[in-house]
Amino acid sequence: MVRYAEPGTVEWVESGGGPLIAVPETVLPFWTGADGEETASDYDRACEVDGPLGLLPVGDATALVLGEEPAATAFLPEHGTLVRWIAGDSEAELLGHVPEALRTAQWQPEAHWKVPGTVLLFDAAWPGPHCTATDHVRLAFTPGRYAVRAAHVPAGPETWLALVQLRPLA
Repeated sequence: MVRYAEPGTVEWVESGGGPLIAVPETVLPFWTGADGEETASDYDRACEVDGPLGLLPVGDATALVLGEEPAATAFLPEHGTLVRWIAGDSEAELLGHVPEALRTAQWQPEAHWKVPGTVLLFDAAWPGPHCTATDHVRLAFTPGRYAVRAAHVPAGPETWLALVQLRPLA
């Protein structure tokens, strides 16, 4: 079992106030973030996602947008889940609630995401080629199709988290 209170066990990614995005590494050069001369930037497209998650085309692949909350987010590979810190006093307390939250979550309808392999999770405002110069995390996925679903879970009187679970499809 992972002890989440150990420093460095979980890497958190934060945004400057907008959505986070998981872009396949193969198409990072095509994500322009808030840069660009067009009337609607890639960042603007990410901000238009209505709900906790959405899929956006990027190059010849698709990126996963984490919408609604500009919450710090960590990936727990043992649960195949992105955990979003909505409210809570400590990392250990928040992450300690994850197993129960996964059991009791009321999931929203799922989307299907075709993942070509490793993705980078970062602030959607950053251009893909520059995202490694800032707060980001590399998520290694086996190429394939994944079911992606989201839920907001009250985990305690003052602890709230959002979950985005990714499950491989056959």
